Amino acid sequence: MVLLAACSVWSLITATAGAGRPEGVLLAVLAVAAAYACGRICGALLPVSAPGAGALAGVSLALLLPHTRLMPQETSPLGRDGATAALLALATGAACCGAWAARRPAVRLALRLAAVGVVATALVLDSTAGFAVCVGVLLCSLAAARMRNRGLGLAGLGLATALTAGTTWAVAGGVLPYGLESALEGQLTPYRVLLWRDALDMAEARPALGAGPGRFGELSPTVAESLVPAGRPHSALLQQAAEQGVVGAGLLGAVFCWLLYALWRSPRSTPVVLTAGAALTAVAALATVGNALSFTAVTVGAGLLAGIATARPLGWEPPEETDGAGLPSQSEVA
Repeated sequence: MVLLAACSVWSLITATAGAGRPEGVLLAVLAVAAAYACGRICGALLPVSAPGAGALAGVSLALLLPHTRLMPQETSPLGRDGATAALLALATGAACCGAWAARRPAVRLALRLAAVGVVATALVLDSTAGFAVCVGVLLCSLAAARMRNRGLGLAGLGLATALTAGTTWAVAGGVLPYGLESALEGQLTPYRVLLWRDALDMAEARPALGAGPGRFGELSPTVAESLVPAGRPHSALLQQAAEQGVVGAGLLGAVFCWLLYALWRSPRSTPVVLTAGAALTAVAALATVGNALSFTAVTVGAGLLAGIATARPLGWEPPEETDGAGLPSQSEVA
């Protein structure tokens, strides 16, 4: 709560200093806080049904809502396709979490098949990014059964996020070797790289307070010259740095670090924790290279999954037992 309050207060401070519009940030903070609280409640009361219903809701949003579908001018993983991929990643993680928490083998099998169905949905939607992150979450969930130390797994997820953020910053700064930079720019599209560089220039011009929330679209030369203005730099990290300075970017990173810490301290079993961590890491990676967090459905879904994975179930949950080799015991497998 302290971190979320700090994010809200800092957005108001930077908005006052730079004549910005903090409404978007405040709405995102409110959505995450409310969803996290609901996730804690639902995860305690319905540790199996809640993630199952969440997975169904995530797939439905990806399929039905027009604002999350891929538009012709927004290529993967830019824009709305990034939101679709994030929703599918959260749905996959929720289905796998429900499967790990299920007591009956039939329910566990049904939820695992549902997770595979989400991966197939990504193919139907022609979402390359969605397919990649869903497969990654599914594989991490399967590997979580062999992890004895959840701290090591969460540290690996944190390192992966840090590498993604560092690579994004390096591309924006143009400090990578020419061959590697050209290859990444070809995958990322030159337009997005130009947006990133505009954001980095704003952050360097006003490192303390930034340009003000919501002002990137007004100040970016690339946006001004574009036929289809983006309004955002397609990177949550660079947008925070450009609009709210170093402190804003640091608060964003601190929220993610706290999330990993909360998962580490969670009373849920290690497979549930690591599966949720993998899904949330996928969302963080998509937000680092796209504008997935600009969609309320994504922020709400992330808060719900985090709440479910850190709740203390009031009923029965499969015990976390391992044999000497670090593999699940026969009672856990059953």
